[in-house]
Amino acid sequence: MNRKGLFGIALACTQTIVTPALPSPELPSPALALEEVIVTAQRRVQSLNDVAGAYSKRVALDEMGLLGLTHYEDALNQVPGALIQRGSGQESLVALRSPVLSGSGACGAFLMLENGFAIRPRGFCNINQMFEVNTRQAAAIEVLRGPGTSLHGAHALHGVINVIQPTVAALEGLRLGLTAGSYEHAVGTVAVGHGRSALQAYWRHDGGFREDASVKDGQLNLMHDQPWRTGTLEWRLNLSELDQNTAGFIQGFDAYRDPQLRRGNPNPEAFREADSARFSVRWQGGDCDGCEEEWRAIARHSSMVFRQHFLLGKPLESNGQRSLAASFSRRQPYHGSMGLNLQWGVEAEWALADLLQVQTGDTLEGSAVARGIRPAGRHYDYEVDIASLGLHLSADVERPQWMWRASVRFDHSRFDYNNKMGAGNTNEQGLPCDFGGCLYLRPADRTDTFTDLTPRIEVIRKLGAEGSAGAIYLVVSDAFRPPEVSELYRLQRGQSVDGIDSERMSGAELGWRFVHPALRGSLAIFDQRKRNLILRDANGLSVSGGESSHQGLEYELAWQMSESLKLRAAGSFARHRYEFDRLIGGAERIISGNDIDTAPRELHSLELSRRWGDRLLVLDLRQVGRYFADAENLRVYPGHTLLGLQWRQRLKDHVQLAVRLENLTDRRFADRADYAFGNWRYFPGRGRSAYLSLDWRLD
Repeated sequence: MNRKGLFGIALACTQTIVTPALPSPELPSPALALEEVIVTAQRRVQSLNDVAGAYSKRVALDEMGLLGLTHYEDALNQVPGALIQRGSGQESLVALRSPVLSGSGACGAFLMLENGFAIRPRGFCNINQMFEVNTRQAAAIEVLRGPGTSLHGAHALHGVINVIQPTVAALEGLRLGLTAGSYEHAVGTVAVGHGRSALQAYWRHDGGFREDASVKDGQLNLMHDQPWRTGTLEWRLNLSELDQNTAGFIQGFDAYRDPQLRRGNPNPEAFREADSARFSVRWQGGDCDGCEEEWRAIARHSSMVFRQHFLLGKPLESNGQRSLAASFSRRQPYHGSMGLNLQWGVEAEWALADLLQVQTGDTLEGSAVARGIRPAGRHYDYEVDIASLGLHLSADVERPQWMWRASVRFDHSRFDYNNKMGAGNTNEQGLPCDFGGCLYLRPADRTDTFTDLTPRIEVIRKLGAEGSAGAIYLVVSDAFRPPEVSELYRLQRGQSVDGIDSERMSGAELGWRFVHPALRGSLAIFDQRKRNLILRDANGLSVSGGESSHQGLEYELAWQMSESLKLRAAGSFARHRYEFDRLIGGAERIISGNDIDTAPRELHSLELSRRWGDRLLVLDLRQVGRYFADAENLRVYPGHTLLGLQWRQRLKDHVQLAVRLENLTDRRFADRADYAFGNWRYFPGRGRSAYLSLDWRLD
């Protein structure tokens, strides 16, 4: 599909630019590691040893200062407990201290941020929404694993992902770059900054390694900083556009190993077109010694049209949202001699979301029953007005070696649903289908409210003088997410809105961060349980009211072996299990105690780097353990191990050459494997791929 707009034309005019810098293997010295600042954990700058929680950060430390990612999986799959399964093009499914989640509410279990702002309103996320964020030119990606803090609120169940764009000051000067690679991959980037303003943008084309699977997408970031009162106003604008021809699942046992099938596309008609815009302003300052205030506001828009090639009848979906959010937070000392500090804040959000699903012709696939219950015409057509209010309060006591923090958050969400069609499971004309009625069920107009109270307790014991040797922490927390609007109002026959409530996650985590000469790392042990589980099974049916448990150990290690040789390792050992029994679609059964499907028990990554002056060589290895492909644990994907190689060299003072080889051994693997509708299906992974980048920077 081809789609043009003002944004595409504007980017085409600047299409020259930057080579992605490689994710840096640089390991800060122990002293620098202790001074690492964190935005994600408390939405304020602070020392890592003030954070009770498992925190990781992927950051580029070279002179270009950019992550330069082909896909954000390149960075996150090196984070303990994280698994990003790349679909076709820029699509993805996420696991973060969880199984890989799919379905309409999968994205709701993770809070996705850009510079600390949620990229979507509550109740209306999208599992592929990270393609709306400029991760290619980002300065860093922060990950907080496990339930978020009281400042995060909705959706921070399994973790928080925060993409940090470069500061205006960091973009001073001009940067241009060009990348070319396998499968007609080409990227042009530009970044320019002067004084208080900066711009960065890219435009990309990827031919895809499968038939009819090309992608064109672009991003534009505009930034302006303005002094105001005792702080700085930070204005940010992000625009994105995506035009993608989508490749669907290939089917059949071990189909991903077949050289013809893995390059084919059984759904050449599939496509996705999407655009987004976010405009935000942030001010941070203080009016007393030790006081911190922060004001935030953001306006968001997104729209998407795509072919649901994975459904019988292949209906077309159009969805969109317009939203506004604002927040205020203040932190101040309350009793100096006791070291007591209070932090409180309020957040408000409004959104108008819409969805239309239309099938243009009769259903031709499947049995007579399957065809008969999926008529042509409109299936869903609705709007939802979403309003929410959040309040948070926390108190912490600081001592030279200890910190105690207690916090609580109150949230109230209201969904006003307006159905633009006839209620019930009839066709568009209001006539019933044979075989017990049409598949798609539309509730009548209604209002639903959700109220959640989430407490959190943290204890930190710093080791060494002022934490110079690390810290031990304990956190007991609760987190929530309200249902997504599609889980509430996009129903199928036999289902009802009644009984669907907010998902809740409760658990405890014990962690140890250590810092020694040439060595630093962390260990985290967690035990979490999710209630009121809402999931979409592999056969497309919604399951609600379930429970799941999540236990595991995560590790991260950085070792400076010599002046030029460095080693980094990260990984997890975990079990994610169903804690309820249920018969689901296709006569498949969820059995309490079984592993949740697509939940590897082991994930590991290893990165070895060697530097010679201005030359850098990086060898990385990523391992995905075996996992079950169905809820009954009868079918297993064996897992895979991938090897990559990166080379970077400075040619002149301001010119850098980079070469990246992915899947060095040309391993045939599946990015995603599952068993549904009585058959194996896969998203095959790319074979050996090479990318050449040239970056030029002029300050």
